[in-house]
Amino acid sequence: MVYAVGLMSGTSLDGIDAALVDISGKDEKTSVTLIDFVTIPLAKKTLSRIRESLSLESSNVEKICSLNVELGEAFAQAVLAICKKAGISSDELAFVGSHGQTIFHIPFAREEFSASTLQIGDPAVICERTKTTVVSNFRERDMAVGGQGAPIVPYSEYVIYRSEDTTRILQNIGGIGNLTVIPKNSKLEDMVAFDTGPGNVIMNEICLHFFDEEYDKNGAYAKQGTVDPALLAEMMAHPYIKKPYPKTTGREEFGKQYTQMLIENWAIDPKNLLATATMFTAKSIAIAVKPFIQGKTELIIGGGGSYNQTLTSMIKAELPDVQVMIQEDIGYSSEAKEAIAMVILANQTVQHGTGNVPSATGAKKSVPLGSITYYE
Repeated sequence: MVYAVGLMSGTSLDGIDAALVDISGKDEKTSVTLIDFVTIPLAKKTLSRIRESLSLESSNVEKICSLNVELGEAFAQAVLAICKKAGISSDELAFVGSHGQTIFHIPFAREEFSASTLQIGDPAVICERTKTTVVSNFRERDMAVGGQGAPIVPYSEYVIYRSEDTTRILQNIGGIGNLTVIPKNSKLEDMVAFDTGPGNVIMNEICLHFFDEEYDKNGAYAKQGTVDPALLAEMMAHPYIKKPYPKTTGREEFGKQYTQMLIENWAIDPKNLLATATMFTAKSIAIAVKPFIQGKTELIIGGGGSYNQTLTSMIKAELPDVQVMIQEDIGYSSEAKEAIAMVILANQTVQHGTGNVPSATGAKKSVPLGSITYYE
């Protein structure tokens, strides 16, 4: 067995996902088996500092500098926790693949700003605490060759999910929604992937504001609300929805500031607001999916949003001609999906293999992703 751990902390800010896997092979011959999985909640003080660092109004370089190390310690503890749960020592790991916490993402150069991305969580700290080689900073290399640095998971999805006779569309619903289209009997260059728009981020911000809860568990609040047609029309008119792919987005467009604008401009019942935001995510996904429906087509939903039953019901209603499932329906874990992807990308990197998908990110060529911090 070759043990490795993948770490993911996404835009939903719902904790650090750690997946322990057995991985072998390379490229299309990669074989990966999930051994164990855990989500470690972020400490309240750490979560507060992340939120401050994500905001242009409250962020500063001193906070981000310190948070980089603080998150490195938290990620290291997540590795140690999953190893302890599985009954192995961290020094038995071949490597750790750590996505880090995205603080800001600029997919295209604008005004005086360069196209750039920043994920923090010091890999040197993870390396020393776990006594394991760490692969990190996956997005930067793709951007260096003209890509948008996102979406980051399509390569792993091609390895795991490609089918000879079925078009499979993988829809991840984290803070942001992103899809990967794998046509039946396809090659890597046939894939299409892009961010569909908001995932859980607006819903989470509404829950935090009105209910002092991090998210709408099972979609319970949204289920009690009614969709406001006028507000939904305004949300669907957001320019990102009709923007052609390849495209990426983030909290910069659909985060706290956008949600606060909705709250201030629309004096409606909080549950109706939440129901409308949930439908916004569902419709933005459906609009993105429809052009890629080809014969037998499966939409497989992963990420935290797959457990929001109100959201998944809305998606199914919007896509009556597609078989809509969640990861568990085909024997995989919705929660572990992106953490497993980090292991697959890291495995490619340590073996000098490529990990980006130029047709998805807009990169000029395929390249290895990530920087390696060796433990010797």
